[in-house]
Amino acid sequence: MEKIPFITKEQAEEIAKTYPTPFHIYDEKGIRENARLVKKAFAWNKGYKEYFAVKATPNPFILKILKEEGCGVDCSSYTELQMSDACGFSGSDIMFSSNVTPAQDYELAYKLGAYINLDDLTHVDYLDKLTGIPETICCRFNAGGKFTISTQIMDSPEDAKYGFTREQMFEGFRKLQKLGAKHFGIHAFLASNTVTNDYYPTLAKQMFQLAVDLKNETGADIKFINLSGGVGVAYKPDQQPNDIMAIGEGVHKVFDEILVPAGLGDVAIFTEMGRFMLAPYGALVSRVLHKKHIYKEYVGLDACAANLMRPAMYGAYHHITVLGKENEPCTYKCDVTGGLCENNDKFAIDRMLPPVEIGDLVYIHDAGAHGFSMGYNYNGKLRSAELLLCEDGSVKMIRRAETPADYFATFDFCDVMDKYLNK
Repeated sequence: MEKIPFITKEQAEEIAKTYPTPFHIYDEKGIRENARLVKKAFAWNKGYKEYFAVKATPNPFILKILKEEGCGVDCSSYTELQMSDACGFSGSDIMFSSNVTPAQDYELAYKLGAYINLDDLTHVDYLDKLTGIPETICCRFNAGGKFTISTQIMDSPEDAKYGFTREQMFEGFRKLQKLGAKHFGIHAFLASNTVTNDYYPTLAKQMFQLAVDLKNETGADIKFINLSGGVGVAYKPDQQPNDIMAIGEGVHKVFDEILVPAGLGDVAIFTEMGRFMLAPYGALVSRVLHKKHIYKEYVGLDACAANLMRPAMYGAYHHITVLGKENEPCTYKCDVTGGLCENNDKFAIDRMLPPVEIGDLVYIHDAGAHGFSMGYNYNGKLRSAELLLCEDGSVKMIRRAETPADYFATFDFCDVMDKYLNK
């Protein structure tokens, strides 16, 4: 499938006059249309709700757009809870899924009335001593072993640090019931960034059967089943993207096969998609600073792994378009790099691009989730601005670029960096 930027070279050049490169930019129209499509795919389930994974794109302007489209939020930390609260999310609009959880995080989640998703059996007593057990509580399930679809191994839950074992789920439910819990949720995340319409239905089959077993053995009132995230996007042009309508119908089929006959037809289905909701609707735009000709050809950008670290961290593929050269043949083989003092600071290795010149604008696709949010300040690099391409075609800043004063802000307790703190 062809990767088409949602801004042109002319638009990017005009934007860069006000907001210098590099910058992250998001497509409001695409975000809203996708959120509506997801809602439509699961409309068969009366209680369905998408809880957007804040960790993917923690920006209040993005969260407010999704709130307007009926989404809740999935939070995993104190600051994500604070941001969600500031954006008007509260109560059952918040799912709090964390691990190795500090006391203050649980306390804030409880205060906000969020659904609390326990990651470990030992957290039952931990939460009980902190706040008491809420009437509605959720437990995260880890099936162990390998997670397979047909004969293909998708991931290895047995190697993941998250969740209860099957035996612990039953023990946990009984213990929580004794401590006052009346309604329960089940949550699981068994594979990451799957590009197959079979992932959710396969996961749902496991989760739905577990729900039936938990109800039969403990008498628990199962209120919701959270399929979490894991629905991926087609980062590579030759990949077939997920069809969310087919995915929703696949889950519907399993729901009718397993839950309805067991008397659980009123169970709500929740999802927590970050990548699927935002990745294709965000891009990193950068300018070519240098070209280097040694043992290989290198194209050096004014962005680096501090702006988008997935390629450096995972070897992840992000498609690259040289704006204005979309129709030129890709005859130039190069590594596309940033300026960090790390050799893995590469957006692409041996990538075929059109002939690139210094000053060209480069558009790095599918950076709308786990892009800006994973940024960091190694080498004293400063994180870029975030911009929103509004539905009316205008562009507004939704996070300013960092300045040296931001980088030095944690020295404001002394005078050693006053010269650069703008005091």
